[in-house]
Amino acid sequence: MNKSNLEITGYQRRVCKQATVKWGGNIVTIGGDAPIRVQSMTNTDTVDVIGTAIQVKELARAGSEMVRITVNTVEAAAAVPHIRDQLDKMGVDVPLVGDFHYNGHTLLKEYPDCAQALSKYRINPGNVGRGAKKDIQFSQMIEAAIRFDKPIRIGVNWGSLDPDLLADLMDQNAALATPKEAREVMVEALIQSALQSAQKAVEIGMPAQQIILSCKVSAVQDLIAVYRDLALRCDYPLHLGLTEAGIGSKGIVGSTAALSILLQEGIGDTIRISLTPEPGAPRENEVIVAQEILQTMDLRHFTPMVIACPGCGRTTSTVFQQLASQIQSYLRHQMPLWKKDYPGVESMNVAVMGCIVNGPGESKHANIGISLPGTGESPAAPVFIDGQKVKTLRGDHIAQEFEQIVADYVHSHYSAASSTEA
Repeated sequence: MNKSNLEITGYQRRVCKQATVKWGGNIVTIGGDAPIRVQSMTNTDTVDVIGTAIQVKELARAGSEMVRITVNTVEAAAAVPHIRDQLDKMGVDVPLVGDFHYNGHTLLKEYPDCAQALSKYRINPGNVGRGAKKDIQFSQMIEAAIRFDKPIRIGVNWGSLDPDLLADLMDQNAALATPKEAREVMVEALIQSALQSAQKAVEIGMPAQQIILSCKVSAVQDLIAVYRDLALRCDYPLHLGLTEAGIGSKGIVGSTAALSILLQEGIGDTIRISLTPEPGAPRENEVIVAQEILQTMDLRHFTPMVIACPGCGRTTSTVFQQLASQIQSYLRHQMPLWKKDYPGVESMNVAVMGCIVNGPGESKHANIGISLPGTGESPAAPVFIDGQKVKTLRGDHIAQEFEQIVADYVHSHYSAASSTEA
């Protein structure tokens, strides 16, 4: 599907239904004119109530607006309400999404406290059963969602695609005078699995406005092709994500490449960046990447952005690198406090530049900027606020002084509901 088919001129959000996910005082709307939502998933053993609750809290604090947890055993299902209780005690009202495969129909029926404690169910139509059992077990999951008034995400994945549907489409394709490529058939199977499952859910009694769809693959071009076609064939909210994106820069670059194209075309209502965590790396990195994709595209704002130069032969000192990293960490650390009391602060720009070439100019364009001395330059760092030079910093405490300037700017330039100290 090319750009002319979608009639894209700049950015225009796709029109779709709006679903509501809620728990306690937290109501998260998906689709319609709601913001594009960021979600994530724990990698703890759900049976570990405390460990899972702590990771959910960390993901929520990083900015995940929904957190999905695996519900794969009777022990996990029994643990879910206790996880919810722990989160409520910690004041974390982020909605929990239950991820069900193979036995979800049984777990939702036999553990009603689990079904109630979850805010949304993820159902994989490729893993709900085979043959005659498939429709029965799918219906049981939908009936649970209706009974407990929970929205669902019908999440198709190419790694667990309904084999009967795929085989049927392959047979139909083979009978054509000019068969399509296997990749095209796979794309069609993904889309049909999602749309047919959604239609069955509606026929059972599921409100159409409480259904979200996803069709995940692990190749960038395939993901783009699937979602462009899916977006034209339904008006359900769509969840985007490159499944099994990979580790480190590979996962980040692949996810960014795929999602940025789709988001720019107005496709996508929730996103997740499925990064393989590097050993010892915090799980919330995937939340930060998702936020930065949306923020750099100017689709949402989450935390003040730090503009920093890449460095060159003029910047043999690492001072500007250290300051940029320190300021970025400081801003992220402060945002849970600032976002409550200083609305609009998430749109602030801070520039940390390394030499005279672009330093003063970039600093003037930012809300707050500092131009550090490059190699051979005078050991002085001019500071600019809203385009005007206000002072010059020198000495061994430039980082601390600049941090305080940032804090003072937030206090003085954004409406505060209280006098929360930075």
